[in-house]
Amino acid sequence: MKVKILLPLLSFCLMLLTSVTSFAQTATIKGMISLSTNEAADNVSVTLKGTRVGTTTDAQGNYEIKNVKPGTYTIRVSAVGFSSKEKSITVSSANEIVENFTLITTSENLTEVFVKGNANKYTKSESEYVSRMQVKNLENSQVYNVVTKELMKDQLVTNQDEALKNVPGLYQLWGATNRAGDGGSWYSLRGFTTQSLVRNGIAGKVNSNSDAANLERIEVIKGPSATLFGNVLSSYGGLINRVTKKPYETFGGEIAYQAGSYGFNRVSADINTPLNDDNTALFRLNTSYNNTNTFQDYGSSRSFFVAPSFSYKVNDKLTLSLDAEIGDQNNSGMPLIYLPFDVSVAALGFNNAKDLNMNFKRSFWGDEFITNTKTFNVFAQANYKISDEWTSQSVFSSTSNRASGLQTWFYLYPNEEISRNAWNANGKDNAIEFQQNFNGDFLLFGKMRNRFLIGGDLFHSTNRLGYRLLPNGEFDKIGYTGTTAAYNNFNPTTVNAELVNGFDYKTNSALSTYSAYVADAINITESLIVSAAVRFDHYDNQGTTDDTTGQKAGDFSQNAFSPKFGVVYQVIKDQVSVFGNYQNSFTNIGYINANVGGALQMQKFDPERANQFEGGIKVNAFQNKVSATLSYYDIKVKDIVTADPSLPNASVQNGTQYSKGFELEVTANPIPGLNLLVGYSNNDSKLNGLRPVTAGPENLINYWISYNLQNATFKGLGLGFGGNYGDATYIYNNGTETFELPSYAVINAALYYDQPKYRVSLKVNNLTDELYFNGYTTINVQAPRTFMGSVTYKF
Repeated sequence: MKVKILLPLLSFCLMLLTSVTSFAQTATIKGMISLSTNEAADNVSVTLKGTRVGTTTDAQGNYEIKNVKPGTYTIRVSAVGFSSKEKSITVSSANEIVENFTLITTSENLTEVFVKGNANKYTKSESEYVSRMQVKNLENSQVYNVVTKELMKDQLVTNQDEALKNVPGLYQLWGATNRAGDGGSWYSLRGFTTQSLVRNGIAGKVNSNSDAANLERIEVIKGPSATLFGNVLSSYGGLINRVTKKPYETFGGEIAYQAGSYGFNRVSADINTPLNDDNTALFRLNTSYNNTNTFQDYGSSRSFFVAPSFSYKVNDKLTLSLDAEIGDQNNSGMPLIYLPFDVSVAALGFNNAKDLNMNFKRSFWGDEFITNTKTFNVFAQANYKISDEWTSQSVFSSTSNRASGLQTWFYLYPNEEISRNAWNANGKDNAIEFQQNFNGDFLLFGKMRNRFLIGGDLFHSTNRLGYRLLPNGEFDKIGYTGTTAAYNNFNPTTVNAELVNGFDYKTNSALSTYSAYVADAINITESLIVSAAVRFDHYDNQGTTDDTTGQKAGDFSQNAFSPKFGVVYQVIKDQVSVFGNYQNSFTNIGYINANVGGALQMQKFDPERANQFEGGIKVNAFQNKVSATLSYYDIKVKDIVTADPSLPNASVQNGTQYSKGFELEVTANPIPGLNLLVGYSNNDSKLNGLRPVTAGPENLINYWISYNLQNATFKGLGLGFGGNYGDATYIYNNGTETFELPSYAVINAALYYDQPKYRVSLKVNNLTDELYFNGYTTINVQAPRTFMGSVTYKF
């Protein structure tokens, strides 16, 4: 009996001893990853090839893999835009193995030099989209600004509009209207209007305020950029490119909950996982749900967003990716207040929004007017390495947006009155684009580096819009001060009842562009780089079709060339460079109502033409602890179409706009834990001698400063402080009368505690409860002081 008991006990002890011995023999693999671009190597994937064991680097580029059993392994280090590295190691006992790596930019032939990771987390200067070549920021004559994911995280950013407040010279004219066709937010950039129409370098339109759940960063590319992006997606002031999150080689992610003022609730998730053992198939899902009210008595928004992303490495040469954006939003927005066409500013009795005696917490609705917006965008990409010197990139984009529902707006009248207006809008827009790029990176004459791009794209879009209009134009006219007896009469039920007797206005249009482009950047010397590019566009506007008659009108075709030149000289190699550029763009106008012999008649107008000259200096010094760009630009646009003063609803092509100014952006990490971003812009715009309403404020300032406590006891605790300033701006200016929005200074603050497994954040927007506005042709009141808190779990 004793033997029967003793044998199992001895076996258990042996198993326990073996287990303990095995555990005791596990090792730790650690080290630092650095990037050849001098950037922080954060979120770089480090895996043991053929296993599911791995991790990602922290903000300083450090990694650590614990409890590795004895054996022979291959460490694989990879990051988007960099060549992967692998190294074989042998784990024999309980020890600590240190392996450091330096990743080289794809197609970049540089000597591997160890560069210490940095913590300047508000700069991410390198981009694969700006020039569509492997050209570093200091080598690029183009000016662009980047809003990093780290900055968005510190500011608790939930949408694109909030993120873009960090870009020098960018001013939001109005928020998303959710209209079909052009419902996304409108911005002023270098004196001209622009929208966010580009995603990862290709068409990616969203007719609402883009959710931040899937944003890796936002790039704002300055100046006329038609040479590489075309005039359909860019403006004379520049373009906005959303860069989305990509799958990586380890399992990980986070789930977050945010709550705040006016019933704000948001749940978001970011989940990444390999789909096979060799990490060649990867999947990532970003999603969010938002529900909030506005600060007015009526007004709300509810949205759902999901963005799946899949990538598959077929072999060492070919990588495929497929991803999507799916969104559904019910939004009542905020009523826009227009100046009436038939009333002078003098008749209003004031010419500044600060003198508008209105309680802005009143919506002047009797209930909520809801517009539903649906988005379904799909993107596919194939990257193929033809040789050590040549690569191919094929990209396909399909975007689809729908919007339907009641939409409202007001007109401002004398005697403290507004007219209330509404229509029922129902429309959709679709676009497809195919883009093909071939990139070369090779030596000319044995010593001069030559980066070469040849490519083209096909773009086709359709736009079908329908509006049900009130029979009398406006719904009613009421006083906006004191008691308003008819306040609640303006609601969806009463408006729909009147729309039964209204009339329809519909348009059905389509356009296509067929484009080819070529670009080249040559190192004349190690420090001197000269670049040139040219694009040919065949623009085919297929006109607008009348649904009732089936007749088409306004169809036309035009061809255009768009050149670009640049020069960069690195005064201090990889630290300081001076640059200059010339850029060109155009806008196809086509047929518009014109004054022909005193009568309205459709007439074909020539394309508008824009030319920009720009020069400046770029700095990236002290191992990326200080990064800065200072530039001066001069833009001239000829043949602008303006209103004909001699005939209502007629246009004339006699406009010339000059827009010049300078911009400064500085990001720095002067001491450990301290990060700052400061931006300033000055813009002087004149359209036929007058500052246009599209130009926004002449002076803009943006700043954000954060500090993470370095004491071990409080490690992870951080504070942030920043805001925006803008001069007074016009929403009406005819040379004799003006109407202004006042200058503003908005201050925000944040507090956060960040740990490896969780993050807790608090944020106050508009700390001083400033009453301020934005807009062009409209008065759009902005939110008062709001509070927000967030809890994030990381895994």
